[in-house]
This record gives sequence, structure tokens and C-alpha cells, in this order.
Amino acid sequence: MKKFGKILGRILIGVVIIALLLAAGGLFYFKSYLPNTVAKQSFPQIDGEIHLQGLDGPVDVYRDNMGIPHIYASTQHDMFFAQGYVHAQDRFWQMDAWRHIGSGTLSEMFGSGQVETDAFLRTLGWKQTAQAEWDGMGDESRSILQAYTDGVNAYLKDHDGTALSLEYAVLGLLSPDYKIAPWTPVNSLTWGKAMAWDLRGNMGEEIERAVLLKTLTPQQVDQLFPPYPSDHPVIVNQLATEPTGSAPTQSIGLDIPTETLTALQHNASLLDLALGPQGDGIGSNSWAVSGSRTTTGQPILANDPHLSIQMPSIWYQVDMHCQPKSADCNLEVAGFSFAGVPGVIIGHNDKIAWGFTNVGPDVMDLFIEKVNPDNPNQYEADGKWVDFETRTETINVVGGDPVTITVRSTRHGPVISETYGPLKDENTDKAKDFEAFKDRAGIELPEHYVVALAWTALKPSSPFEAIWGFDKAQNWDDFRTAARAFHVPAQNLLHADTSGNIGYQMPGDVPIRKKGDGRFPVPGWTGEYDWVGYIPFDQLPYAFNPPEGYIATANNQVPPSGYPYLITADWDYGFRANRIVDLIKNAPGKIDIAYIQSMQGDLFDANGPVFVPYVMKLDTSKFSANETAAYNLLKDWNFQARADSGGAAVFEAFWRHFLQNTFNDDLPKRYWPDGGSRWNEVMREMIKNPNDPLWDDKSTTDVVETLDDMVAKSFADAVRELESSYGKDPAKWNWGDMHAATFRNQTLGKSGVGLIEDLFNRGPFPVGGGEAIVDATGWSVIDGYETNWLPSMRMIVDMSNLNNSVTVHTTGESGHAYHPHYADMSPLWANIKYYPMLWDQKAVASQAEGHLQLLP
Repeated sequence: MKKFGKILGRILIGVVIIALLLAAGGLFYFKSYLPNTVAKQSFPQIDGEIHLQGLDGPVDVYRDNMGIPHIYASTQHDMFFAQGYVHAQDRFWQMDAWRHIGSGTLSEMFGSGQVETDAFLRTLGWKQTAQAEWDGMGDESRSILQAYTDGVNAYLKDHDGTALSLEYAVLGLLSPDYKIAPWTPVNSLTWGKAMAWDLRGNMGEEIERAVLLKTLTPQQVDQLFPPYPSDHPVIVNQLATEPTGSAPTQSIGLDIPTETLTALQHNASLLDLALGPQGDGIGSNSWAVSGSRTTTGQPILANDPHLSIQMPSIWYQVDMHCQPKSADCNLEVAGFSFAGVPGVIIGHNDKIAWGFTNVGPDVMDLFIEKVNPDNPNQYEADGKWVDFETRTETINVVGGDPVTITVRSTRHGPVISETYGPLKDENTDKAKDFEAFKDRAGIELPEHYVVALAWTALKPSSPFEAIWGFDKAQNWDDFRTAARAFHVPAQNLLHADTSGNIGYQMPGDVPIRKKGDGRFPVPGWTGEYDWVGYIPFDQLPYAFNPPEGYIATANNQVPPSGYPYLITADWDYGFRANRIVDLIKNAPGKIDIAYIQSMQGDLFDANGPVFVPYVMKLDTSKFSANETAAYNLLKDWNFQARADSGGAAVFEAFWRHFLQNTFNDDLPKRYWPDGGSRWNEVMREMIKNPNDPLWDDKSTTDVVETLDDMVAKSFADAVRELESSYGKDPAKWNWGDMHAATFRNQTLGKSGVGLIEDLFNRGPFPVGGGEAIVDATGWSVIDGYETNWLPSMRMIVDMSNLNNSVTVHTTGESGHAYHPHYADMSPLWANIKYYPMLWDQKAVASQAEGHLQLLP
């Protein structure tokens, strides 16, 4: 796995490690001194008293037996100040790394190896957008951010280096000149841009379709991006208001040079190293069940967001109470926050609960901009040459010289086809490409052009103002009012309340296009594909107390057919949603917390009953002993991807080879199938035509393969892989060992140096689940079976009694390696176990392992 390991530069690390090991005590330094002595320097104080400048009054912070802080304050200012303080106590390294990603300043932390990534981040301009958000915020939002910032800096005032986190000991060897800067409100706001990128929608598919059109017919490209299946559920079955928009026209497909597409692919992938790659399954599950279906007569809300695997958890659980609750201090909220951001992102207060899943709307368009051949500082807009907007960015490099870049922008957005690293000097034969550059609609690609990105997240608008509204909302109307401020990234917002209501709202800025459906890059010089506004909030899909008695979201299609506005053409294909709805509708009785837990841990693989019968048709007469054993494991498999299942191991290996054998000879390497719901649907449709040309293996010139040939070859390949990787004894094959989750520190834990990785990484933990399964533990058909994205937390809220609510997240509350709460949740998470979401102060105090008083 490559990802963030490039940050450090393995050669540099290797030199440092070799020097240390050659010195006396080098091995002792990493194996004993760092974990046993240095690590403890960063463990936070959780008992006693600490006097801090800036507080209005005393604040009580109880730590429960999972290390989760419960904060009690008398003013809103002190509440957010204390939250900033405890975030810094437990997670400052994570906060520091995240703010450098959001600001495009990774080179200031990790050196010259990150200049290229920083250049792309600066091109996107997240920090400028966040600064504009801060400048335009109202007084209350500014006061929340400032109080939080003051709390973080109160901790930094007395802590530095290894007193903040063990990682700084290693960073000091690599970047000895690095200095920790004070926290700022803009540091918090930039993380909203990072999350918007992580949940960005379909830019990758837009580039992919343009690439595939070079070698496949438009019909074949459409086959690989099928429509949402009609037998899978949508989120909103009946629109509450009748929209007035018109259906979009189809986009054309310009033939764009390979060099340009390669640059776009490369630049977009730079952030995958920092944030994790965008996957087809990354999104989330949530559902709310009304009281008519529960044992208590009140709603239950469940949520499990799916994000890239990492260490520590992306979430930081916190509980915040105003005492007494008043008009000036009206917070009573518990749930999950981001370290670095004030408030609770997902959770409940004293009246409502809410959860998120990603909508994945098409909020990014790539515009081909025609450049003036006589003046490269100009581009065409509606028949006139206009100047690019430009700004100069200086990238400071720790231990090196500054690097200066020039960022160009058009009326549509920043130019992202520039290349900053090895691609920029790559010599390609453009003339050969340009020869055929006319699209099927007769529009010629200009000889001189750049590609600009239009993206809703580049307009100032912070999702955190909506979050702070959710934290205080007391009913559906308050919740929906707050949702109006949730512009990007658009989320499926699920609601339940103590009055017995359940509701759903899709918010967000979703562009209305003059023309086109956003599936391909489009001409920017004519203006005919420009955005003309956003879908009005009141015409976005929502539901309140639907007659079905439940609402389920799993990144599947939101509106019913006939909805006139384009949200996206690239939904998740609804396999998880279909299973969730089936489990709700066919529950054996009234639903309780235990049943919801079993749903979140559901391991049914919908591919099993569709494709196993094709394996069962194979001629077994010439099978080897292990092929016969694998065949019998599949024959007896119940389609549950359990960690201890041999049948699941055989099937997932078969599925991997089935996709590879079918498509790797037809597609560019970058776009080989990597699994997920889209490929499930592609294959589900393809098996209806056993002679589809895509079944044929192009490497065999003397035969034309069919579906049956691909099944036979893939089953044999799967058995050979299992024998080679997991041993000759089929009794020892199991899905959990193949698919185990290893939690890696997002920075130093992917260095490629074992001595460093051992300090920070934890695992492997055998797990079940998989792609397009409710227990959505992702894996890569390309890279292998190891879990690479997952339910980043699981939460179940009982609206009849908030004290009955339960949860778990992936690692632990602490970000400090070797702390007791660094990875104590991982075994619970891996085995679908939970702990209580403590709510009442009496219950919190009775289980507290620490009581810290923050005093003025």
C-alpha cells in the first residue's frame, strides 16, 4: 500500500534508521525507550485541577471507562474552549497533520517529498476559501471557533514536541527544523474542505469515462456504468413537494489527449495519499425506524459511516452539557466530533438524534478551456479572450528552499491540468492524438487548452454552521432549518426525535446545468454547459414520518424516478440499501436495540446467490482434491461473509479472479475493476448474455471465451491463489484472516520502516463483511483482501431512553501510542460489540476513571 508512506521519503528514513542502529543503543531507542518512556510524556492529565487563562468559570471533565470526555460547563464559550483543550490533549498530532493537508503545507512538516501534493492543494485553494468563510461568518459562529481555538492554544502553551505526541520524537529525526504553530480558526475550517474532497462525488468517473471512450464504444462505456437498478430501493419514495425543474440533456464525449487525462488522474491521486483513495463503497449506512415498528413505541436511529481505515479513528467521541441549560448556554449533546473542529458532527442531544451518509451528488465538472494561441495568459469566454486570474503561492519546505508556483483560474474554477512533478516534462506525441480529436457531436478540441475544475466546495460555505445548528435543534423544524446551511459535502441527513418523529433531508448545493449531465468533460469556451444555479432547497428530496415506518439510506438513489433535476448519474447501486430494507420489513417481531445491532453486523453477500449457481454447474470430474474441497465449501456456504467462513474465503477469491479475468484485458490498467457495487451490477447484467464480447479473453487468439469459460478459469485461479497464499489445507482457509483489518497511523505508520510502523500500528484483527455488504468492510480486487475502508463507527440511539444508546468506533479515544485507550475499542469493533453511550451525569460519574477541573 502506497498512500501516505511517500510523505517521508523512504530513503531518508532508511538513512536515519541505519545511523541509529549503528549507534550504541539504536534498537533499544525504538523498542524500549520510545514506547516505555517517551510515549508516556504525552499522556494527558485527567485528574485534579488545571488553571487556564480565558475561562469564564469552572469546567468539569469526567473521563469514563472508555476514556471518553464528558464536559460540563456553565457558558457556551467555556464548553467549546474545553472541547478544544481535550482534543489537543488526546489528538494533537492528528490535528496538526490534518491542518497541513487542508492548508497545502505538508512540505512544512514532512519536507520536499510533499511539494507536488502541496502544489495541487494550493491550486484548489482550500485555505483561501476557508479564510473567506471565516471573514464572512456571523458573530456566534466566530465566537464558537474562537473559543475552541483558544482552548487548543491553552494546551499548546504548556506542551510541545513529545509532550504532545510520540510522533514528534520521530518527526524530530526527519524534520528537526519543524516548529508547531498556534491553532487558528481557519485551521478548523479547512478540514471541511478535506472532507468535501473525500466525499466529492464523480470527478473520478468523469475522467474514467473520457479515458474509456478511447478504446471502447459509447455503448460499452454505458454498459460499465449501468443505470441504478429498478429492483433496489430509493430513499424517498414519495416527494413531499412537486419539483418544477427540467430533465438534463446528455453530455457529449470529447476525445481528450492521453497526456491531459494522465495529468488529471495523477493530480487527483495526490490527495489519495493523504486522505485515502475514494472507493466505490465509501459512503455509509443509516436508518431510522418509527415507533410503530419498535418494542418501545419510540424511534431508533442507527448510523455507521464508511471511511478509509486509519489510526487513530477519524472520530473523537465527546459528551457536552451546559449546567444549567439556559438561553445563553443551551448545549446538551453527545456523539462524534472531528479532532480540530468544535461541536458534535453525528450524535444526539436531549431531544433529537441524527446521522449522515454521503449523497455523492455530481458537484464537480471539468471544463475544457480554449487558450489564446497568441497569448497564453488568456482563454476564451463566449467569443472573447479574457485574462486568467492568477495568484502566486510560495510553498515553504522544512529543511529546504521555498518553491513558488503560479495558480491560474478561469470563470469556472482553478486550472488543474497543470503538472508539478515527473509528468510535467513527459514528452508525448500530441500530433498523433490531435489527429482524431473531434467528438461525436462534431465539436473539435482546441489545439491549445487547459482543464478547469468547477466544484461547489470552492465557494465559501462551511458545513460546520449547520452542524452547530443540529447540536442545538429541538425538533424537526429546527433540524431542517439548520440543514439549509449544509452546502457541501451534501449528505443524507437522517432525523429522529423524542416526540416520535423520523425524517430525512437531502441538503447541499447541487448545480443546475444549462446543458449536459456531468458525465464527461465539456467545452468551457462556449458557455453552453455552464451552471445557472442550484436546486432550490425546498425542491430537494425530503421525507417526514413516511407511511412505511422507516427511512433507510446507504448512498443509494435518493429521489424516485421522474425527479426532474440531476443529482448524479453515479449512485451506489443499492445492494446494502436493499438488504437493510429487507431486514426491516421482515423483522421477526418488533425491533429492539439487539436487532439493530445484528443488522449493523449483517454479513449477507448478495453476490452469493447470484453467482454461486454458475460455479455449481462446473464439471467436477477432473477437479483436484482441493478444487473439490473448495467446491464443497461453496456448495455448503450460506452466503454469509463471516470471519470464520471457508466458503466466504473461496467465493471472495473467485469473485476477485472473475472480475480480473473478465475485464483486465479490455481496460487500461488504472481502471481495472477494484470491486464495489458498480461491478456487482455490471456482472449481474452481463451474465444475462453468456456470449457478451467482454467475456472473451483477448490474449487467446484461437478461441472466443464465454461466461462459462470465465467461471471455470476464475474458480481454478481462486483455488491456486488460496493454496499459494493460505496453505494447502482448505480446512484452514477462512475469510477473517484474508480480510483482516490493520490500523495504520496515517503518517508515520505507512513509512515502510518496520521499527517506526511497529510504534504506531495495531492489528491485524480478523473481520467479516466486505464490499456492498451491510457490514461494509472494503477490500481491493487490485491490491488484495485486506480491509481498506470500513464502518468508522457504529451508533444506535434509543429515543425512548437515551441512556440505552450504544456505540463503538474503530480504535480508541486516545491518539497516543501505548496509552490504554489507544486501541481498546478495536476488538469490540471487529466483533460487532458495543459499549454504552453514557448520558446522565450520575452514570458518567459512577464509571469515571478521571475527573479534571479546568479553572480560570
